[in-house]
Amino acid sequence: MTLSPVGETAPWVGLGSLPPPDHVENSLNRRKNQPETPLLSERRHKTKDIRGFKQPTSPAIISRVSSAEVRIGPMRLTQDPIQVLLIFAKEDSQSDGFWWACDRAGYSCNIARTPESALECFLDKHHEIIVIDHRQTRNFDAEAVCRSIRATNPSEHAVILAVVSQTSGNYEEASVLPLLHAGFNRRFMENSSIIACYNELIQIEHGEVLSQFKLRACNSVFTALDHCHEAIEITSDDHVIQYVNPAFERMMGYHKGELLGKELAELPKSDKNRADLLDTINTCIKKGKEWQGVCYARRKSGDSIQQHVKITPVIGQGGYKNRRKESVDVKSISSRGSDAPSLQNRRYPSMARIHSMTIEAPITKVINIINAAQENSPVTVAEALDRVLEILRTTELYSPQLGTKDEDPHTSDLVGGLMTDGLRRLSGNEYVFTKNVHQSHSHLAMPVTINDVPPSIAQLLDNEESWEFNIFELEAVTHKRPLVYLGLKVFSRFGVCEFLHCSETTLRAWLQVIEANYHSSNAYHNSTHAADVLHATAFFLGKERVKGSLDQLDEVAALIAATVHDVDHPGRTNSFLCNAGSELAVLYNDTAVLESHHTALAFQLTVKDSKCNIFKNIDRNHYRTLRQAIIDMVLATEMTKHFEHVNKFVNSINKPMAAEIDGSDCECSPPGKNFPENQTLIKRMMIKCADVANPCRPLDLCIEWAGRISEEYFAQGGSDKLDATVTPPRVPYSRVYYFLQTDEEKRQGLPVVMPVFDRNTCSIPKSQISFIDYFITDMFDAWDAFAHLPTLMQHLADNYKHWKTLDDLKCKSLRLPSDS
Repeated sequence: MTLSPVGETAPWVGLGSLPPPDHVENSLNRRKNQPETPLLSERRHKTKDIRGFKQPTSPAIISRVSSAEVRIGPMRLTQDPIQVLLIFAKEDSQSDGFWWACDRAGYSCNIARTPESALECFLDKHHEIIVIDHRQTRNFDAEAVCRSIRATNPSEHAVILAVVSQTSGNYEEASVLPLLHAGFNRRFMENSSIIACYNELIQIEHGEVLSQFKLRACNSVFTALDHCHEAIEITSDDHVIQYVNPAFERMMGYHKGELLGKELAELPKSDKNRADLLDTINTCIKKGKEWQGVCYARRKSGDSIQQHVKITPVIGQGGYKNRRKESVDVKSISSRGSDAPSLQNRRYPSMARIHSMTIEAPITKVINIINAAQENSPVTVAEALDRVLEILRTTELYSPQLGTKDEDPHTSDLVGGLMTDGLRRLSGNEYVFTKNVHQSHSHLAMPVTINDVPPSIAQLLDNEESWEFNIFELEAVTHKRPLVYLGLKVFSRFGVCEFLHCSETTLRAWLQVIEANYHSSNAYHNSTHAADVLHATAFFLGKERVKGSLDQLDEVAALIAATVHDVDHPGRTNSFLCNAGSELAVLYNDTAVLESHHTALAFQLTVKDSKCNIFKNIDRNHYRTLRQAIIDMVLATEMTKHFEHVNKFVNSINKPMAAEIDGSDCECSPPGKNFPENQTLIKRMMIKCADVANPCRPLDLCIEWAGRISEEYFAQGGSDKLDATVTPPRVPYSRVYYFLQTDEEKRQGLPVVMPVFDRNTCSIPKSQISFIDYFITDMFDAWDAFAHLPTLMQHLADNYKHWKTLDDLKCKSLRLPSDS
């Protein structure tokens, strides 16, 4: 757009066809009885200039000339008289009304006749109020003028008023939406009365203009914060980060774009803080008091630093002055780096960890707030809040928004692979899942009872109730059929046949069918793994608190779920199947693909033949309840909902139990341990822990599982043939499962879910440490706090120490070369 110099004429581009008059003129020139003034003059009208002007219908108006003092918090600001720009193509009573209203209010006023001169004048003066004539479109397009002004940076703080024609009684009043969309802030119905114009301008000054003036003043505050050497963080009352200064970015290692808009709970926390620190801070802030002290924070790099912190509550914007504090300023006076926690420090009692776990979800904070509100509430209110807590604990509200605990690529890739379905589609790369030809039970040996078990096997099974039970010895003596024999022993001990009203012959046939549908070619995901998970589940069911929380139906469901939880596992992850577009992924809509397949196939195999149908003699209601429990437990082993299950268990089981037992700071009500909802949480947690219990097994067993998973995935690699004379490198089971899959992903041209797990570069100890830190420790701490498992926790600590030692020595393999 071409702008005309003030006082000159020039083509009018794009905004109308009216021949341009003088572009800008002082409105006093329009009155014959007033002396002329220079074009576009800025006059500060004084009271004496207008004493002779009379308007009978208008009351006396006191002219305000001096600057006004404005307060914003502790700041004292001086607001200069308002500048107003009138944009009217022609002189009329309406433009005169606004001119004299500005005069009486003490505003500095300019008037422009064309869009070009209006824009030029605004860019020069930066008026706070702009009045545009919207009554006659033949003079110029008022909305186009508004948009052209709004396209400039100074207009951010300007208030634009549209003067519109009066509507007759025969016409419906027009909507203001087109005006708002064009950039106008207000609409003024045509009224040439000076007092009407004055009132409108005064309201704008004390409303929008004053607010914009305060916002402009905030820029200086943020400039000061940006140059402050102390780290400053501002959050909302919901603990959402709104601002961090450069000093905070430098200290914590984050860029502000990684922090703004995130909740504090999403950021990794240091485990060096005492368990009740957060509760102490929240209690202080809720009372409107400032908190000051020392705490630890975790930098983006994973290092913990000590900070001297001051947290100040600020009264909110939303009118919650008596109830809530809007924002929190966190100012770190000083900080110093700290070493990562040692092995000894990281293994403190499980119950103490429950209140400082790093996987806190937003709903956890809601529950804590409700708990605190119950303290001083009347009985009726407290009871109502109890009901609210009950609802919150029985709905799916516990999934946290995750970040990684550190920036180690092993952890990032591992978490990404486990917590997503890897849905990255490729055209032309179809992976067709080939199912095993399921062996029919008609081809199996005739079933026998538990009394017919060979003595060598029976002798081993005498020790099956111990956590030290060696499943690999059982595998050897049973010729890779441990599931049938361990299943007969365990199911007999828990009275499963009596509960299901089935014979041992039927049970034996069922176990044989299930075991036959585990892939014996898999070195890891075979029936020995299923037997190992069954053993762990039976061990957990023997613990007093678990036993007291579940009924027999729950026990039977848990044992069956453990037995079938990986049946027909193809040795590939859900991410691989989804990326490859496998039949199973299509069938189950890329959601819990393998887990859904395991349960569906297990029930298909069970009910298709009466000879192995262990459910045939129970009534329909019991069967449906049992079936739902089995399905729920197997689906719980799917890792994308890992943190949801652990969070719900901690909040609904651990914390109420802690309050009941030792009077901890948690004000949760005692758990209803036999409530169906809590029984479901316990069963999910139990099978999850049983499924990944290898890090809690004796070190030799854990290493053996690691070697087996490596063999399975080397064998699956296709082009990577094993030399029978060479012992395959042994690597931690949880990690190899993924980086050996990488070979086939590369061969088939599929997306590589976790590229860091390359056989040539992967650090096995480092990846094992990441897995234990991120998934195992918190889960088993919570399970130990409930079931009391000191032996398992000691094994976990010993195994962790083993991996840490290897990592410290820069060893990337399973063992030191001298131990191989």
